[in-house]
Amino acid sequence: MKKERGILFVLSGPSGVGKGTVNRSLRNQWNELEYSISVTTRQPREGEQDGVDYFYKSRETFEKMIEQNELLEWAEYVGNYYGTPLQYVEHSLQNGKDVLLEIEVQGALQVRKLVPEGVFIFLVPPSLDELRNRIVGRGTETDDLIENRMLVAREELEMMDHYDYVVENDEIQSACERIKAIAKAEHCKKDRIKKQYLRLLEVE
Repeated sequence: MKKERGILFVLSGPSGVGKGTVNRSLRNQWNELEYSISVTTRQPREGEQDGVDYFYKSRETFEKMIEQNELLEWAEYVGNYYGTPLQYVEHSLQNGKDVLLEIEVQGALQVRKLVPEGVFIFLVPPSLDELRNRIVGRGTETDDLIENRMLVAREELEMMDHYDYVVENDEIQSACERIKAIAKAEHCKKDRIKKQYLRLLEVE
């Protein structure tokens, strides 16, 4: 029987909500999922590694990838490019593996148009005050950049209607458990199960 195509899960939300932290935690506890590493032109933060957290590229290299249609999605956010390598994602899905993309809201909306059957999860902070505290706590942004991120975050929160699920990141492990529950539920959806059984009946 032909292997079922994997499910594309897209995780996004406002900057500072903890997407990267939740993503890394999921990697450590959920081996069945493939994690697509994004490409970015921003500088690595302390503790981040090339090829693990992101592929860090120059603007020139990134723009060449755009020209050659090597990205599933891309966006420029607060002065830096972010994007998802197309070939890796498609190869994994065709081989029946679920893939998790951790991307910015702009990129998620692009993917929604290209892969409408994907599952889109919006990660939200407990409050805007808590979001500001997390951004300030990084210690990597100037006051102006913090204010810029907060303005963008307010706009991004209004994009919630474009997503299938909303997960509050009040505590990392709790957020991870909710995301894993969403994935299990998606695999039990009638339409996915029905297709499998119809194929079995065709074989018989």
